[in-house]
Amino acid sequence: MAIILDRQLREQIPRDNNEFPITYFHDELAALPNRAGPLHWHPEFEIATAVHSALDFRVGQEHIVLEAGDSIFVNGNILHAISQLCGDVPDPMPNVVFSGGVIAPEIGAVHQKYVKPIAACDSLPYIVFRHENDSLREVHRWIGEIYRAMEDQSVCYEMTVQRNLCFIFEYIFRNFDSLPKSQTSRIQITAQVRMQKMLSYIYEHYSEAITLEDIANAANISRSEAGRCFHAYMGCSPIEMLIDHRLQAAEKMLSETSLTLQQISAECGFNSANYFSRQFRKKHGYAPRNHRILGK
Repeated sequence: MAIILDRQLREQIPRDNNEFPITYFHDELAALPNRAGPLHWHPEFEIATAVHSALDFRVGQEHIVLEAGDSIFVNGNILHAISQLCGDVPDPMPNVVFSGGVIAPEIGAVHQKYVKPIAACDSLPYIVFRHENDSLREVHRWIGEIYRAMEDQSVCYEMTVQRNLCFIFEYIFRNFDSLPKSQTSRIQITAQVRMQKMLSYIYEHYSEAITLEDIANAANISRSEAGRCFHAYMGCSPIEMLIDHRLQAAEKMLSETSLTLQQISAECGFNSANYFSRQFRKKHGYAPRNHRILGK
């Protein structure tokens, strides 16, 4: 299932049952260009696992490499992205995105005492559960049981999921003081919000003739500050990010449509087919028309 974002980069999570606010995903990487998803966020928590391959799980400005068997817990409202680093086939990467309401009602004492402090902790954007750590064996078992229950959805599966999420949150709460923390400053939080706004603008307007000033104005900052934010988070300039997103959109159209190069270049915001071809060749080492021939 593709990652669907709204205008604020917030992922739109489909719910089969709104009374049980948790969604199970798997095999998403197979549908993502280059097996890499965009930076996005959602208010819910997320737990994801690398199954066969090494994954680069980006949280904010940090890159965390998950080896096969490793899992990660990502707090709510945190910018994150995922990409596969190796392997000949897409990693299944099972993951669940869930509200704290699965564990306990948000107005209840259990949620207020045990869930809310974790959700509100700016210095705990993520927790990594390494597979080689014997002390985490139970945590990995609980995560695996959640995936199996969500996939099978047999009788009482909701209770199985809730029970194992409770075990995980109890582990986090009991070990809260000893868990590695990130010293997230107000400046970093502000930069993240700015990135959300600027990336959102690029994703929404990439097909138009937009400028660096347009991107910066989306976050009400200067062009130089926009450049600093992008280099800190993305390792590139805003315009380089714009071009890369346009190329990703073009790759998808080359694979899924019969439109001409002229039509695709216009649809994706390139001012000419020649410029589009040069940028495509610069990135891939071959011409766009070869993308179709090679079946990429």
